[in-house]
Amino acid sequence: MKASNVLFIMSDQHARHITGCYGNDLIRTPNIDGIAERGIRYSAAYTPCPICVPARACFATGKYTCNNGYWDNAHPYDGKVRGWGHELIDLGHRVESIGKLHYQDEKNEDGFSAHHIPLNVVDGTGDPQSSIREDIPMRSGNHEAIASAGPGDSGYLDYDQQIADRACDWLKKAADLKDEKHWVLFVSFVCPHPPYTARPEHFDHYYNKDIPFPYQGDQADWPDQPALNELRRVLEIDTPFTKEETKRISSAYYGTVNSMDDRIGEVLEALQTTGFGDNTRVIYTSDHGESLGQRGLYGKFTMQEDSASIPLVMSGPDIPVGTVIDTPVTLVDFHPTLLEMTTGRIGDWDEQSDGVSLQRIQNGEFKDRSIISEYHAVASNYAWYMVRKDRYKLIYYLNSSNQLFDVVNDPMESHDLAKDPAQASLLQSLEDELRTYLDPEATDQKAKASQAALIECYGGREAVLNRGTFINSPPPGEETDFVQE
Repeated sequence: MKASNVLFIMSDQHARHITGCYGNDLIRTPNIDGIAERGIRYSAAYTPCPICVPARACFATGKYTCNNGYWDNAHPYDGKVRGWGHELIDLGHRVESIGKLHYQDEKNEDGFSAHHIPLNVVDGTGDPQSSIREDIPMRSGNHEAIASAGPGDSGYLDYDQQIADRACDWLKKAADLKDEKHWVLFVSFVCPHPPYTARPEHFDHYYNKDIPFPYQGDQADWPDQPALNELRRVLEIDTPFTKEETKRISSAYYGTVNSMDDRIGEVLEALQTTGFGDNTRVIYTSDHGESLGQRGLYGKFTMQEDSASIPLVMSGPDIPVGTVIDTPVTLVDFHPTLLEMTTGRIGDWDEQSDGVSLQRIQNGEFKDRSIISEYHAVASNYAWYMVRKDRYKLIYYLNSSNQLFDVVNDPMESHDLAKDPAQASLLQSLEDELRTYLDPEATDQKAKASQAALIECYGGREAVLNRGTFINSPPPGEETDFVQE
């Protein structure tokens, strides 16, 4: 593989199906779509954990949550588990970040040689309430925050503009520096993560379009699954939103996706004007998805396709144009991939992580591989797991009934094959596959022990509850707005 610079762009909470190159005709994402047209689109990319902090820790370390111990939004990445960034810095490469990290503290040696306007977890501690796994409290204020969706401005929209501006400036300065070794620039936008607020020109555009009503969005159609029912209760979304509220939420979300793509366009234009276009690989993905009302759910958290799947496109040197890869991949695969892309050599990168090189997948290896995702955070009394292999996906709930879907022929996951006796062998084989990665019961207990210790460290359950919670992590310069029960 030819060595190159890498411009890695990550967004937050971008649902894969709300992207033009993934078949959505309403959304305007020409810049993301352009990356796909010039290179590869992955049709089966997934987050290793459908919530911000653990997903980003998996990306940083190349290890699944069960192997890195960053369980929830109160266990932020602190650099103690080495990742691809540490390796590249040791090899003399410049590895810098601009924007959202959701790590613990920029003072940590977290795999970036410099941080620019980082957004990390609140107070270096994050959200300790997410570590409460028994008698889980309701997240007050969440329903009201979602229902307030509409046109306007937000700190997140402004922050994304700052991130794009800094990235453009960084590229201009890099052109003058003429680094001896290739660099990695991680540009991390915070949108389309809520608040569901879009600038009026974007909101109005989508509000006047016929956005489809969410799949199984009517309360009578909500799947009666215990884990999902508990999630709705904890998030205060077990009371349905009105049709008008639903339309406003969808319009605002589409608008923030549109805005985020606009910012990507600004960065890609700077990449070309600074002369880096021909020797830089460009990668776009997100940390996890967004349910956006489907099945009566909002946010991420679940193992359904809306939440667990992510967009992933890339272009640049040695990346074949107009290619679609159906092999399942995940964020942990970037450990060997980024090392190979930046250094131009194949090392023992795969052995250092739980991932495999996307270059090797591109070359036709690992066609029958599986990947997993796991969840030990907000509203989960017991762990939730996922296995994707070939066209099938197992959702494995501890202490609840499992689900099995053919997500290629049934992308809306409307037909649960786990209820079909003829699929018993397939169901068992995918559970066996999961157990090659982890022991579901032991991993659940390991997570809960770590979380219980953390709660005690903060003074116990009541002290954590008295601290309150917050709806969204504020961008740099804004105060955290804690909500009390």
